[in-house]
Amino acid sequence: MKNEEEKTLIKKILDGDKNAVREFYEKHKERLFEFLLRKVSEKKDAEEILQDTFLSAIDSLALFSGKSSLLTFLCGIAKHEIADYYKKKRIKAIVFSRFENWQFLIDKSLRPDEQLVKKELSLRIKSVLRKILPRYKGLIRLKYIEGFSVKEIAKKMRMTEKSVESALFRARKAFVLALVEESRKENIKQNRKGAFIEA
Repeated sequence: MKNEEEKTLIKKILDGDKNAVREFYEKHKERLFEFLLRKVSEKKDAEEILQDTFLSAIDSLALFSGKSSLLTFLCGIAKHEIADYYKKKRIKAIVFSRFENWQFLIDKSLRPDEQLVKKELSLRIKSVLRKILPRYKGLIRLKYIEGFSVKEIAKKMRMTEKSVESALFRARKAFVLALVEESRKENIKQNRKGAFIEA
């Protein structure tokens, strides 16, 4: 796509033209997907990251300088999305696992690249916990950080085990929603930073 055509397409997207958004997606999805498959081993993961990349790109289009192609711009965003996707998966695995302590993050069995982000993951969990309701935060701490069983939590909080299980389900859902929202904001911030560097 020529530079002028890209500028025209971007203007239409920023003006809220749905057909332009569809055109943008259709023109770049195949090459971007090929790029993702070279970086990501699972096709299912690549498909999800593809969607996240386009959503983040649309949020960041106003900052596109035009000095590179739109595909290059998309690939730059995709790199951030890949990293964030696996961080989110890692956090979810820890929070919903049966490990008694979230310091499993620090476990020596972690690969070197995972050890490099362990501090960041730890900070992200703490940040997300601060953003959910206190009762949900308390339940997640008791279950996944302090390692209490459902029966122990029920006794401690004077609730039935069934009520604790229901509350834990809602707490996990609240945690994931807060995590996704924080990650979305972080992605926009990173993409804007990348746009300024590209400019």
